[in-house]
Parts: sequence; C-alpha cells; structure tokens
Amino acid sequence: MVSSYDMGYSSSSRSRMDPRGWTRKIWLIVVSVIIVIAVIIIGAVVGVAATRNNGGTNSSYPNYSKLNYTLLDTYSGQSFFDKFEYFSTYDPAGGFVHYVNPEYALTNNLTYATASTALVRVDTKVGPGSVPDASTGRFSVRLESKTQYGPGLFLFDVKHTPYGCATWPALWLADPNNWPANGEIDLMEAVNKATTGGLVALHTTADCSMSDIRREMSGAAGQGDCHNATNSNTGCTVTGAPASYGPEFNAAGGGVVALEWRDEGIRVGGAAAAAPDPSSWGPPLADFPSTNCDMASHFRNQSIIVNIDLCGYLTEAVWAKSGCGSSTCTDFVANNPSAFADAYWEFGAFQVFKSK
Repeated sequence: MVSSYDMGYSSSSRSRMDPRGWTRKIWLIVVSVIIVIAVIIIGAVVGVAATRNNGGTNSSYPNYSKLNYTLLDTYSGQSFFDKFEYFSTYDPAGGFVHYVNPEYALTNNLTYATASTALVRVDTKVGPGSVPDASTGRFSVRLESKTQYGPGLFLFDVKHTPYGCATWPALWLADPNNWPANGEIDLMEAVNKATTGGLVALHTTADCSMSDIRREMSGAAGQGDCHNATNSNTGCTVTGAPASYGPEFNAAGGGVVALEWRDEGIRVGGAAAAAPDPSSWGPPLADFPSTNCDMASHFRNQSIIVNIDLCGYLTEAVWAKSGCGSSTCTDFVANNPSAFADAYWEFGAFQVFKSK
C-alpha cells in the first residue's frame, strides 16, 4: 500500500518545504542557522542576567529618595570633648604611639576647645633629650564618642586635616567593642604627606561587595570587596582628588564632610548646603550602594572616632615610597618632634541627624 505522503510525488517534484526532499547541503545550512539563532538567544539571556547582577540597570540601583532629617545631637564649643571617651590603651593598629588620657591631653594642649573650634594634636615637644623621651612612641590622641549611632546623616565641619611623615590620621565610625561584626566607615583617612587625596572605605564581615555594580560618585573606586579578611583588611575603597584631604584641603579653608548612612547605601562627600538634604547636593565623593551589601546587617552601633596614629600597619606598608627620608618610621617619630607641627585636626561642629 502506498503511503499518503508519497502519493503523486517524485524526488524531483517534492515541495521545497518538505524535509524529506532536502539534500545534505540544505540540512547542513538549516542546522547551522538553528545553532546561530540559539547562540544569539542564549547570549541575550546571559547578557541580561549579567547586567542585572552588575548593577547596570536602574532597577538594581537603590532609590536614594529624599529623607526628612531632624537634628539629634551636636558636638560644638567648649563642651566638644565632653561627649568623647579618650582611648588610652594599646593601639590595635600597631602604631608607634601612646594615646593619652584627658588630663594629659588638656594639660599639654593635645586637645583644646573654644567657642568656635576644637583641636586634636600630636605632641611636638618630646625629643631625644626629653625625660621621658619618645623612644617607645609619641603622644597622641584617639577619641571615641560616648554615644553610638544608627543610620542617619552626619555632618562634620573640618577646618584642618593632619598630615606629615609617619602620620596616619582618620575620622571614622565603628563599634570598638564589636569589630568587625558591626562594621567600620572611614570618612577621611590618609598617611604620610597626604598629597594624593583622602581615602574613604568600608570594612565589614563577609558578603558585602561593591564590585561590578552601578555607583554614582566623583571618586575613584579601588578594591571592591569590603570583607576585612580580604587583602589584609583593605576594605572597599574610594580615593578622592588631592583637594579632598591634606595641604590642598587645608589651604582651601576645609569644608563640611557629610555621611549619609541608610538602608539604601552609604554615601560620603561634601555638604553643598547648610540644610540637611543630601538629595540636593549632587554626586558624592564615595557611593556604597546596597546592591550587593545588606547595610542593616553589616553596620550597627557606630561611635564617631577621631585619631592621629603614627606609623602603624598602613603607614609602614608605604613608608619606603613616602619620600620621608632613609630612617625607619619609628626612628623618625622618636627623633623629630617638630615634624608634627601640621599633624592636627581642627573642627567646627559635628551634627548628627535622624530621619523622621
């Protein structure tokens, strides 16, 4: 019996749409076209997924919509230092430094406040012939706010930043008793001559990354992994222009440094207006969005910390390229008290705001 598919058809007269009549060459062409189409489709799907993962779409970038802030706390005037504890034990950052208690700091003018300004200094008097001398470290100050804060807006009026060979100053937030579990936010940090701009960084436990995501900022991104165990606790970093810290910053009269910490992310930059409205200030220096980092689980109970370390892990790591001479960092600190004349912070007021 003849199949109905064969009735009335010869090999020469079959429809070109009938696969049974296709030659081997035609089959190869069809298969090739199918493979190309499949590759294009798979590539498009992978491309969309990658774009979503690296923050290339608006949907993956957090909505930094305006929040309404109210003033929560102020550090200013002659009572500026009353809201801080003086850290005066062993330096956890390996510095060649003796952090002093409030009595020593006040007696020797290492901390000093007036109605309009507050200063935090490194000792510039103790030399090789002093008793005691600085052979085991130079006197300096580290302050930690008595109050610990959650998310909010922090404004720091910074009039002068410390700099100079062997210095490692920082303005930062952390929970000193629960580090790194509760995170660390470095707002202004530099070492030695501080001519290349200030460093902004986050240090966290695992699962917080700024790699391959959309960020809106003016600074230059460095390492993306914020985990403290990565690359000797480098953190996820952003570096500002030379005018963001050190001699250029000071020569321009300083400025107000702003930190906005919220569930959507952490941003650090200059405050362009007196009103607490970061949404109107333009791109920040550093943007750490929550795309691949749950802010609420990585940052809690933060104290405001101000210190000027000497030598220590970070300064020692770059000492050979610092241009500070042939001596070791510790020898420089011990024997050159006058070299620390510019190693001081000068502040106006600190203000802490909370969203309504």
